[in-house]
Amino acid sequence: MAPMAEDGASGYRAGETALIITVPEAEPVVGGWRERFDSSVAVGIPAHLTVLCPFLDHDRLSDQVLGELSELFGSHRAFDVGFQGCGRFPGVLYLAPVQEDRLRALTLAVADRWPEAPPFRGRFTDIVPHLTVAYGEESSVFDEIEADLSGRLPVTARVGSVHLLVYDGTAWRERAEFALRG
Repeated sequence: MAPMAEDGASGYRAGETALIITVPEAEPVVGGWRERFDSSVAVGIPAHLTVLCPFLDHDRLSDQVLGELSELFGSHRAFDVGFQGCGRFPGVLYLAPVQEDRLRALTLAVADRWPEAPPFRGRFTDIVPHLTVAYGEESSVFDEIEADLSGRLPVTARVGSVHLLVYDGTAWRERAEFALRG
């Protein structure tokens, strides 16, 4: 599955929403590289794992939808996620999480409940959880980044909540946070 910012900042539409897991523990390791090679940083997106993007348009985020999201995520247990190495898609370098099944389960739960919002608009058949570090660069640049990151991993983070972000035309802003159980 491609990264949330695959099309860069210009690919976002005002009112678009996303469900993400922030990974602040990864910022000291990937932050400098993301600032250089991931344009989503410029529009307010921190180091993260995407649960679902795009989700429903902002005008569909009723109290009922927010309540259902809270219940849905609250039915999943909090867990730790580890990043021990990198992976690549064509044109994308990312940190690969060890707990893919737990992350994939969150995406599938949301997509099952809201089939009108398939992951990444249904463009990819496989859901591959990942934390994007860089995209759109030559393989040699990815090699350099990966060499640096290999000496700075592993990174472990607690997944205790999912954040709902809304793009306002200029930046992504948090609209709500939904706690996982435990």
